[in-house]
Amino acid sequence: MENKIHPLSDVLSDKIGENTYVWQFTVILADAVIGNNCNINCNCFIENNVLIGNNVTIKSGVQLWDGVEIRDNVFVGPNVTFTNDLVPRSKIYPASFQKTLLMEFCSIGANSTLVAGIQVGEFAFVGAGSVLTKSIAPYTVWYGNPAIHRGYITESSQLLDLKLVDKITGEQYFLDGFKPIKK
Repeated sequence: MENKIHPLSDVLSDKIGENTYVWQFTVILADAVIGNNCNINCNCFIENNVLIGNNVTIKSGVQLWDGVEIRDNVFVGPNVTFTNDLVPRSKIYPASFQKTLLMEFCSIGANSTLVAGIQVGEFAFVGAGSVLTKSIAPYTVWYGNPAIHRGYITESSQLLDLKLVDKITGEQYFLDGFKPIKK
């Protein structure tokens, strides 16, 4: 199956995977790489040195600047803001831009800001409106301004508090490495 690129988008890259949708008013520069089965919503901007894996959802109003890498099965909510320069100045560019890495299956809530140079671990969850200023571990839940560690999340999206208790069922979990496992 081919990709689906809306005629009102401006896509310069030829490295867009199969069954990927690019909606109207989105701009993708020539060196960007986007995987299979992605959904890039309207009004997005994707710069050159950006790598997006498979099965990724990028909601409306997101800009992905040079240095952003998004692994497979990631969700990026509407109007999430990425940065790539810790000391931005007009017409003054760093020797290289900071790298930001979103690991597999993580989710970034709407209107969050991710400061350059961080990594978001596998399955981690950043709540809407957060300002994430540092790297976060897999399976952790963060929110606020600045975002702080508020709990854990399972692979099946069960939210756990800081004591690893399911907020709905009251079931206790334990950590196997970073991964919450039901007792």
